[in-house]
Amino acid sequence: MDWQALTADIDGMFGWIPSWFIGLTLVAGAILLALLAYRVATWLLNRAFGTRLPLLSVFIERTAGPAQMALCLAAVAMVLPLAPLDDTIRTPLTRLFVVAFIALIGWISIRIVDMSAARYLQNFRDVTENFVARKHVTQVRVFKRVTDTIIVIITVSAALMTFDSVKQYGVSLFASAGAAGIIVGLAARPLLSNLIAGLQIAITQPIRIEDAVIIENEWGWIEDIASTYVVIRLWDWRRMVVPLSYFIEKPFQNWTRDTASLIGVVALHVDYRADVPRIRRWLEEAVKQSKLWDGEVVNLQVIDADSRTIELRALVSARNAPQSWDLRCEIREKLIAFIRDEMPEALPRDRAILIPSGDGEGDLGLRPAPPERMRASASH
Repeated sequence: MDWQALTADIDGMFGWIPSWFIGLTLVAGAILLALLAYRVATWLLNRAFGTRLPLLSVFIERTAGPAQMALCLAAVAMVLPLAPLDDTIRTPLTRLFVVAFIALIGWISIRIVDMSAARYLQNFRDVTENFVARKHVTQVRVFKRVTDTIIVIITVSAALMTFDSVKQYGVSLFASAGAAGIIVGLAARPLLSNLIAGLQIAITQPIRIEDAVIIENEWGWIEDIASTYVVIRLWDWRRMVVPLSYFIEKPFQNWTRDTASLIGVVALHVDYRADVPRIRRWLEEAVKQSKLWDGEVVNLQVIDADSRTIELRALVSARNAPQSWDLRCEIREKLIAFIRDEMPEALPRDRAILIPSGDGEGDLGLRPAPPERMRASASH
């Protein structure tokens, strides 16, 4: 085919139309044809193999954006040399094409990382009680976020270096050189420190997904570990967002670091006349009847005494933090009901000795009361 003759014929037919308009129309038409070709190809593939290969449909869905962009760039690369455009329009289009190609490579890289992570985590779905699954999920998510961030930085740097006016900013993202590099480095210091903290957390794992933690006097679960922060789902459904560096620099409580089982404490003040062995026997029976008890620990001890009461401490264990909290509330409620109904003499009370005043004006009422009156007063 003689391209020069075809071009001459087109110029003869549409000579009255500006050349830049024809060129841009060719580029836009190529993009539309590429998108149409993608739609037709994916429809045919889903129609032919969608039922037999369900993974193919998932792959097509997750790669839709990069695939369409790649086809559009390929169509533009074929049409752009033929478009009748002058250098004032062709040069910006060529530069835009290069930037889009760099962005496409970064986009494809991110999708590859995301799909690889999702494929790997398919074997670790249950993260509630499975510590191995929580370990792998935490590591993969942190590494995926860090890798995505690095890919974005490299992609933006490469794109900036294609422009002479901002080339130094792209270079400064790779190496801190000159004043601009120092400024960028200082501005990115919190980001870099959190990225490094994320790598430390992924390797050493002081926290994992769905760990129960206490931080800043708040109790909750690790819901998500991002590239620079951690989302904690608090017990009342609020969300606390904490920088990753916090878990490296400051102390916190992790209730499920090695095991999810916890020992709950129930404290109760009772009178000196309380029958502690009887309360202990009742506690053991009550805990055994509870569905929240894990069958490990149940104990009752006298841990303190003051001038009015003695303090009892009941220890009961449960499978995880929420069940431990519910078990503590259940046992506390039942203990109070048992003492109130079955052992009222164990309820705390104040004691006083009432001495009746004498008949004389000089009598200060300091005579000891008879023993029977002292017992009667104490019983009240």
